[in-house]
Amino acid sequence: MSGEDPAPTATVEELKALAHPLRWRILRLCFDRAWTNQELAARLDVAPATVLRHVRALVKTDFLAPEPVRTGAKGALERPYRATGRTWQLGLIDVEGVGLVQQVDLAVLAAHRAEIVEAGPEAGRGTARGVLRLGPEAQAEFTTRLGELIAEFLPREDPDGEALSYLWSLVARPVR
Repeated sequence: MSGEDPAPTATVEELKALAHPLRWRILRLCFDRAWTNQELAARLDVAPATVLRHVRALVKTDFLAPEPVRTGAKGALERPYRATGRTWQLGLIDVEGVGLVQQVDLAVLAAHRAEIVEAGPEAGRGTARGVLRLGPEAQAEFTTRLGELIAEFLPREDPDGEALSYLWSLVARPVR
């Protein structure tokens, strides 16, 4: 990871687009395959008009990309969407001090929680939670090494393997 260009900072518009848990669920689904608005609405049990509003916000900020129109099962034309992966390449910095980064963090957590609930009690594959006391250099090393570990496993993805959702979060914990 060292020597790489720093991630571009997300704009206010991009942060606003990522500050809703349903949008993270849409992005997660559209990463594995292209989904239409109707398919997303049915899968997420949300009104199609609501999903369309979220899809449009994600397309506008290039987090989702429309694919070519196709003919659906009932003969109607439909447009599928696929996640672009841009969320992995953005630095999340609250440039205007309005708390948007925290809203994005909470939206990610809410979306991950919804996935856990949807998967059911038998789906767990591991959870760890703890507290570390690290200085700035050790924090930077810890973050870099976790990123490198994830990057090491990305090329090992197996199309027939089990789809696993992961989330890691490092937060300064207030000491009282």
